[in-house]
Amino acid sequence: MSVEIKRAGARDVAGVHELLSQVLEVHAAGRPDLFRTGTRKYTDDELLGIFANGETPVFVAVEGPEVLGHAFCVLEDHTAENNWQDVKTLYIDDICVSEKSRGRHVGTALYQHVIDYARSLGCHDVTLNVWSCNPGAKAFYEAMGMTPYKVGMEQVLWGLRDWRRRGLSAGAQQRRPGLVWGEGPRQPGPCLFGRAPV
Repeated sequence: MSVEIKRAGARDVAGVHELLSQVLEVHAAGRPDLFRTGTRKYTDDELLGIFANGETPVFVAVEGPEVLGHAFCVLEDHTAENNWQDVKTLYIDDICVSEKSRGRHVGTALYQHVIDYARSLGCHDVTLNVWSCNPGAKAFYEAMGMTPYKVGMEQVLWGLRDWRRRGLSAGAQQRRPGLVWGEGPRQPGPCLFGRAPV
């Protein structure tokens, strides 16, 4: 059976939820201070609303009834903005291939479909954000020809003691190998996530 890429519909909701769960667990493992494991990003009704909205197209790669991957997109129209050129951008909000379908070039096919769709709309570019805690995704996007165009930065202000005092998620409090957690507010220098600079 061959892989088909199409707009997501009602019959794809369960498969998309499964993929969104896989994405969540990657993010929760890398940034437990921000993401709660075992939760859902959208309700069924919210997903159906996103699927039906022409400004937020969602594409799925399917093989029969099975959803192998998805690409959530958002059309950004800057043509009426004062300080932007008259351009449209297709932003990829989320892209995922199921763990069991990786290595079959499903991600490449989905990404190329998004590029072709953006071209058909006359978009100037396709953009996305990638979490620093997901180097595999970053490498994939670079292999597809994407290059950085801006950098998101943060300074985390809560340390482990702050999490305990606020009684927040135990998963966010775990000391993980390779992670540096301060006992108070974050001090300049060491990274909260990743290795401390040498």
